[in-house]
Amino acid sequence: MEQYRTRSPQYGPRRDRPRPPRQPVPSQAGRGAGGEPVRAARTPGPRRRPVPARRPAPAPAPAAGGLPNPRLTGLGSGLFCAVVMFLLGALCSALFGASLTAYGVLFLPVSVLTALWVRPGDLMTAPVVVPIAFAVGLLPVADGEDGTGGTLMGLVTALATQAGWLYGGTLVAGLIVIVRRIRLVRRRRTAGVRPPV
Repeated sequence: MEQYRTRSPQYGPRRDRPRPPRQPVPSQAGRGAGGEPVRAARTPGPRRRPVPARRPAPAPAPAAGGLPNPRLTGLGSGLFCAVVMFLLGALCSALFGASLTAYGVLFLPVSVLTALWVRPGDLMTAPVVVPIAFAVGLLPVADGEDGTGGTLMGLVTALATQAGWLYGGTLVAGLIVIVRRIRLVRRRRTAGVRPPV
């Protein structure tokens, strides 16, 4: 009769033991040969130079001697010259006994200022408005009889006798305008970008 051997269990009964908590395994990508962590070396990139802050454009320097330097339009220069010449004509009529010579002498600096103060875009208007202002300023100075006809005759006579002052002031204004125009053209040429060769 055969007898079966009973085999003793190799392992004893399973007891419920508390398991230790699992620690996260660090990634091996950042480890060296010995297992120590390796820090990634920073590759030096191109250094950017700090951009200096832009300073606001300086205010235009005042004209030499502290004189005002306005920029008048063509209409503004005509009104300026006409009003000043009319006031000077009234002043000459009151103080100098309607002296046409004093009026002509005062006309020259007004012509210079008109040609200097007109803006660059309206330079060609200065030689035009100056003789018109000369005629407007002659109204209080011109001697004439009562009435419109007498005033017009006195105005024509004053223009004929004082043509030298009229041409002189207009010539001075024209020369100043030409010089300013030449300087403006040269400045634009030097500031312009040259075409590529």
